[in-house]
Amino acid sequence: MAEAHQAVAFQFTITPEGIDLQLSYQALNQIYLSGVRSWKKRVSRVRNSLIKGVYPASPSSWLFVSIAILATMYMRSDPSMGLITKIQHHLLHMSLSAQGQTMLSALVFSTLLWLSLILALRFCLKLLLSYHRWMFEQHGRVSNFTKVWVTLLGLLSSRKPLLYSYQTSLPHLPVPAIKDTLSRYLRSVRPLLNDLEYKRMSELASDFEKNLGNRLQRYLKLKALWATNYVSDWWEEYIYLRGRGPIMVNSNYYGMDFLYVTPTSVQAARAGNTITALLLYRRKVNREELKPVRTVIPLCAAQCERMFNTTRTPGEETDVLQHWQDSEFVAVYHKGRFFRLWVYRAGRLMSPRELEYQIQKILDDPSPPQPGEEKLGALTAGDRIPWAQVRKQYFSSGVNKRSLDVIEKAAFFITLDDEEQGMRGEDPAGNLDRYAKSLLHGKCYDRWFDKSFSIVIYKNGKNGLNAEHSWADAPTVAHLWEYTLATDAFHLGYTEDGHCKGEVEPLLPHPQRLLWDIPLECSSLAVAQALADDVDCHIVHFRDFGKGRIKKLRVSPDAFVQISLQLAYYRDRGSFCLTYEASMTRLFREGRTETVRSCTNESAAFVKALENGEDEESCRRLFRLASETHQNLYRMAMTGAGIDRHLFCLYVVSKYLGVDSPFLKEVLSEPWRLSTSQTPIQQIELFDLKNHPDYVSLGGGFGPVADDGYGVSYIITGEDMINFHVSSKHSCNQTVTNIKPAMVDVLCNIPDKTHQFHTGYDTKFGQTNTWELDNSNLPWSVKKTLSQ
Repeated sequence: MAEAHQAVAFQFTITPEGIDLQLSYQALNQIYLSGVRSWKKRVSRVRNSLIKGVYPASPSSWLFVSIAILATMYMRSDPSMGLITKIQHHLLHMSLSAQGQTMLSALVFSTLLWLSLILALRFCLKLLLSYHRWMFEQHGRVSNFTKVWVTLLGLLSSRKPLLYSYQTSLPHLPVPAIKDTLSRYLRSVRPLLNDLEYKRMSELASDFEKNLGNRLQRYLKLKALWATNYVSDWWEEYIYLRGRGPIMVNSNYYGMDFLYVTPTSVQAARAGNTITALLLYRRKVNREELKPVRTVIPLCAAQCERMFNTTRTPGEETDVLQHWQDSEFVAVYHKGRFFRLWVYRAGRLMSPRELEYQIQKILDDPSPPQPGEEKLGALTAGDRIPWAQVRKQYFSSGVNKRSLDVIEKAAFFITLDDEEQGMRGEDPAGNLDRYAKSLLHGKCYDRWFDKSFSIVIYKNGKNGLNAEHSWADAPTVAHLWEYTLATDAFHLGYTEDGHCKGEVEPLLPHPQRLLWDIPLECSSLAVAQALADDVDCHIVHFRDFGKGRIKKLRVSPDAFVQISLQLAYYRDRGSFCLTYEASMTRLFREGRTETVRSCTNESAAFVKALENGEDEESCRRLFRLASETHQNLYRMAMTGAGIDRHLFCLYVVSKYLGVDSPFLKEVLSEPWRLSTSQTPIQQIELFDLKNHPDYVSLGGGFGPVADDGYGVSYIITGEDMINFHVSSKHSCNQTVTNIKPAMVDVLCNIPDKTHQFHTGYDTKFGQTNTWELDNSNLPWSVKKTLSQ
C-alpha cells in the first residue's frame, strides 16, 4: 500500500554487521517542511498578539514616543518632570556610562509613557463602543452628540484592525434591572393570554420580584463583574452541550449553494475548489487578516476562533468542545468509507486541481465498507448518552481510536454524496424541498454531526453545509459560506470542461483509508431515522417583491417579514403563539444571541384589523405602530436589554442555589411554536448581482423547535427576492401555507399615497403575481415591478 510507505519516515533492520538504517528523505523532508509551517504560524500569532495588544496604537508608535522624549531632552527640557532622574538613580549599580544611564532611563520612561497612552486610548475606545443610543435615533435625524461620537470613533479606528483587534475594547454585556425585565416579559405575553391567565402570570412575576428575584439578581451581578460575559458560558453549556437528545435536526442547521447556478457538474472539481476556498478562509482567520464585521461599530469575533479543527465530543452528562490549533488534513466520507485527505504538500496548500485529483481517487476507489463502517456516522445523529457509552467502550484505544482521532482532528468533514440535488427537473419546488431535507440530516449516517461543520458535495456538483450549533451562531458560519461560494465561483473558477484550474504534481500521497474494528450493534440509526422521517422541509421562493419595495414604505424589511409571519400563523391556527426571533448581542464581548419576542400587542392588533376588514387608514396606522415596536424590541435585544437571556441566567442561579421559582419554571417551559431567524448577507461586495444576477444565495435553515411548531429561516437577497426555509413535523397535523399570501396582503393593505396594487395571472411566467399601479404621473400607467 502506497499510503503505508508514505507514513514511514525511516526503517531499520538488525544485521550481523550491525544496524542497517534506511532513511526516507522524502518523508523526512515533509516532516521538516511541516515543522517550518508550524513555526511560521507561531511567529505570526506572536506578531499579531503584539499588534492587537497595543491597538488602537501601533508598535511603531513606541519609536515615535521615544524619539520625541529624547529630542526634548536634547533641547535640555525634562518632559518627565523628574521621573527620568528617579529612574536613573535606580540604574546607578549598572555598569553603564552616565550618558548610557540617561539614555536607558529615557527609554524606560518612554515605554511607560507609551503603555499609559495605549491604556488611555483603549479606555476611550471602550467608552465609545459602549454608546448604543445611535441605534434608537431616527434615520435622517441624527443628534449632534452622535455625530461627535461617530467622528471620535473614526479617529480611534483609523488604523487598519486585525480580526481580533477590538476584542478587549468591547464592553461587557450589562445585567438589566429585574423590574424592567419582568415588565417587558409581561407585555410580551399579553397577546397570548386571556385576562384571567394574564392576572395570574402578573401575580407570579410580582411575587418573584419581591422575594427570590432580588436575591438571584445579586448573584448574577456578581458574576457579571467577574466574567467577560454573564450569559455566554452558561448558554453554551446548558442550552447546547448538556442537551442529551439528538443534535441532528434539533440543533444543527444547514446552508445551501447558489439557487440558479452550479459552477461545475464535476463532483471532484467542485470539491477541490470548495476545500481550497475554505482553507484560504482558515488562513485568513489564523493570520487575522479578515476585516472585523461591523454594523456602525465592530462586532465580537470570538466565535471565529473555533471555526476549524473543532469537534463536539459526547459525554454522559455533558459534551465537550475540543479545538486543535492546526490540522493538515480533512476527513472524507464516500459510499460508507472514511478517508484522510492531506491538503498540504511540501509545506504549501495543494492546488484545487491537485485536490480534485485526490478526490477523484476516492470516488474511483471500488473497495467496500468494512463491517460497521458504513453507518458509523449515525452515532453522532442519535442520543448523546448511547454515543458517549459506545465511544468509551469501543473507541478509547487501538485502531478505532486512531481513526476517530483523524475525523475529530480534521479541519472539517466532507461528504461526497451519491445523490443529485438542487432546483432541477420537472419539479423544481419539490426538489428544493428535498435538497433542504438532505442537508439537514442526509441519510442520518453519511454526515458527521459532531464536527464544527460538514461540507456536502453532491454527484451533480451542487454543494452545501451542515453546521454544529454550540460553538457559534449562524451569522459566523454564513460569513464563511459567503466567502467560500464567491471564491469558488469568481476567483478560483473552472476550465471549459468543468475541471479545476492548475497542474497536478506527480507522486502525491494517496488518500488514506481509515481502518475500523466495529461491532455491528454500535448504531443509533433507528432513533435518528425516526427523527429524520418526521421532519418536513419546505422552501418558499418569494419573487413577488423584496426589500427594495418594502423600503419605499419606510419600514424595516425584517419587521415587515415578521409581521407577515404573524399573519400567516394566525390564518393557519386561528391564534397567536410565542414567537422567537434570533438577534445577536455581538456588540458586546463574547456576545451570542438574544430573543426578540415578535408577537406583540401591536402586531396582533394589526393582524386582527386586517382580518376583520377594517379600513385602509386604520390598517396602515396599526402596521406602522407594529413595525416601530418590533424595531425597538430588536434594538433593545441587541443592546443588552432583552428578556430571555436574563431570565435564563436567573434560572441557572436558582438551580445552583437549590431553590425553586414557579415563575421561572413556567417561563422557561413555554414552547416556541414559531422559531424564526434572518440570515443576513454580510459581504455584498463579494457578489456582483448586477452583472451576475443568477449567483444569488438560497440561504439556509434549521429544524422546528416545538413538535407542533415551525422553524422559519429567511434571507433577503438583492432588491426583489426573499427566500424562506420552513420546517415542521409530519406528526403535526397543521402546516404553514400562508406565507406568500400574507406577504402580498400586508403590502397591498398598507400602500403609500402614490402606489396601489393589483393581483392577477401572469401569462408570460405562468404564475400569479402582484402588479404595482404607479399614479405618481397621471394618467396612470401600469408597470410590472414586483415580479420577474
